[in-house]
Amino acid sequence: MKLPRLPRLAFLRRPPFLTRKPAAAPSYRAGKRADHFSVQDLIVEASYGIGARPARLVMTTAGTVLGIASLVVTIGFAQTAAGQIAKQFDAVAATQVVIEPGETQLANGGSAASGRLPWDSEARVERLAGVEGAGLVSAVDIGERTITAVPVNDPSAPETLGPPLIAVSPGLLAAVRGEVVTGRMFDAGHDGRGDRVVVLGARAADVLGINRVDSQPSIFIGDHSYTVVGLIDGVERRPDLLDAVIIPIGTARADFGLAGAEELQIQIQVGAGALVARQAPIALDPNAPENFSVVAPSSGSGLQENVQADVNIVFLILGFIALLAGGLGIANVTLLSVMERIGEIGLRRSLGATTKNIAGQFIVESAVIGLLGGLVGSAMGVFAVVIVSLVNGWTPILDIWLVLGAALLGAVVGLAAGAYPALRASRIEPVTALRGGT
Repeated sequence: MKLPRLPRLAFLRRPPFLTRKPAAAPSYRAGKRADHFSVQDLIVEASYGIGARPARLVMTTAGTVLGIASLVVTIGFAQTAAGQIAKQFDAVAATQVVIEPGETQLANGGSAASGRLPWDSEARVERLAGVEGAGLVSAVDIGERTITAVPVNDPSAPETLGPPLIAVSPGLLAAVRGEVVTGRMFDAGHDGRGDRVVVLGARAADVLGINRVDSQPSIFIGDHSYTVVGLIDGVERRPDLLDAVIIPIGTARADFGLAGAEELQIQIQVGAGALVARQAPIALDPNAPENFSVVAPSSGSGLQENVQADVNIVFLILGFIALLAGGLGIANVTLLSVMERIGEIGLRRSLGATTKNIAGQFIVESAVIGLLGGLVGSAMGVFAVVIVSLVNGWTPILDIWLVLGAALLGAVVGLAAGAYPALRASRIEPVTALRGGT
């Protein structure tokens, strides 16, 4: 007889934990370890390391600030100085051509003029490429006549040497970079009619006691009265005009029998000296251009570039020396930070941080410190260049890429400076670090 099957008692059943399959053991095979240290963790750790010691951060950043600021200042001053050098080359002789009648040696050892400047020389050369202005100029012999500001001569008064008389064409003032202080310069109409008008140089006006022209003052050359129409100053290329009484060429021909002009002053564009020197004599006399003596600026670009290159090299060397000092400062402080944080490094290594994590943290810290120093130093350098240039009346010249590149260069310097300390920190073993060793 088959017996009925009895139900199993609850207390005889297997407990649940005996029926579950055991969890798989974690795999520690090479290359299979999960690294949970994310980029965010790296930034957080680096930020903590940077901000944990504010005073040291300021001192460390100061080295980079000074290095980057020195680099920006030196290169900025080099560029500004190059601009000033270019101005000096231009102001001295780079835009001036002087043409005079040539001389022929005589048999008796003397010399005579072999050519004569045409009276319309100004109009002839102004048609040439590169010419910005031109004007004739010549001293005028007045014989025994005197130049005075009063019509009556006092026989008992001691004789004084009056100002010289110089005849010029209307375009000379612009050619010699002069400016009218008051009144005006005589024009082509005065020159063509031979009007008795004069313009006084600043020092000649002081000698004659004339400082205004609104009342139409006159001076006397011999017995003839000449109306003063203007006063000039600031003549850069013919400073002798400031001591002279200046009349139109046409007036000098009519009243004093001027036979010919002594020289032709030409204002040219930079770099046009050789071209104007070759073409101007032909424009003045196509049949005999050899009868004129031309003084033109030689190409100053080579000398100017050499001077600028020398200045740039000197400033760059000084700037990189200062930047090297800033980089060494970052390296020293970062290495000191590694030594002080050995315990922290050992603890993090024992908790699973890899050598890559440790090295990355210190490299990021150094790069950020360098970037901060680069930004502050670049701003300080720009400010210094602008202030010094304005105080000295210079035109500040700074390349925008220099400013941006200098800021990034600070980060690069910090990155390079932190490489060795980061490598040393990553080689510290956890056990050795926790024992306080190195």
